[in-house]
Amino acid sequence: MAVTDETLADLALSRSSLDRVALERRRPEVLTELLDDPRTRVAEVRGDRMQVSAPDGAQVAGDDGLALVLRAPEPEDHARLGLHLGRDGDGTAYVGVVSTDDGSAADEDRPPEGWLTLRQAGEALAPRDAGVFTTALALAHWHATHRFCPRCGAPTHPRQGGWVRRCEREGSEHYPRTDPAVIMSVVDPDDRLLLGRGAHWPEGRFSVLAGFVEPGESFESAVAREVAEEVGISVEAARYLGNQPWPFPSSVMIGFQATTRETELTIDPVEMAEARWVSREEYRDLLRDGSIRTPSGISIAKRIIEHWLGQTVESVVEPGTGTSF
Repeated sequence: MAVTDETLADLALSRSSLDRVALERRRPEVLTELLDDPRTRVAEVRGDRMQVSAPDGAQVAGDDGLALVLRAPEPEDHARLGLHLGRDGDGTAYVGVVSTDDGSAADEDRPPEGWLTLRQAGEALAPRDAGVFTTALALAHWHATHRFCPRCGAPTHPRQGGWVRRCEREGSEHYPRTDPAVIMSVVDPDDRLLLGRGAHWPEGRFSVLAGFVEPGESFESAVAREVAEEVGISVEAARYLGNQPWPFPSSVMIGFQATTRETELTIDPVEMAEARWVSREEYRDLLRDGSIRTPSGISIAKRIIEHWLGQTVESVVEPGTGTSF
């Protein structure tokens, strides 16, 4: 899947700039050494949040001036789950630590000051920080749900810098999982885009179709199957657009655009509340009057819609902000 002028560049969560230095993870003492080194930068994970700030140095922040709060190691970090995330071009090591304070006691409407979710902060972070947040969150989710061996039920313990869990009873090793999902624009002969509203989504929330890849299935086959299952039409010429990790909790989204000659929809009520075709002008009108909501800024879904639309959603709602394609 080669990158071309037609693929999506600079997807919000695909911008990691760290060298993962995977060979370093093999040393059992690597996390101890890194957490004893004051030059190591530590990113703390609390539940699904990390602390961010608006630093004075704009060169280390994202477009909106947000950066992760990175600190030197603390003695307490040795007792926390550690994640060796990699090194930057200067050789500085970055370690994620998972706090036992997951923020669950905090008021969800009033989280601790400066502690944001990846959905809230991801688009405004610079590439290094977006990669740190995305990787640390995905690993933290995996560790939280894989504390026991799937073969014998015994407890597992982290190894290799937080990238492996080992069963202490029978020695099997278990690795972080990533669940691939396809997400696709479908366009009819009149160049209209197919939008769907999930069965449990609120009114007005529409996106392009998506679904998980099944065992033994290619990405292109998954595109065709998901569209047929959800809206009852067949597609042609599925073409790769781009991909990005989606750690909610453990996916990678592989984007495609596809065409169809069919326009009559048969909706699966289990998966979809409704589906509709929209022209570009109809979509712009729906955005302007607020009757349709676009996917979040960090999602590849938003970028796929904008790729078809020929401009950013923001430039429709706030004229004068320019186009992106």
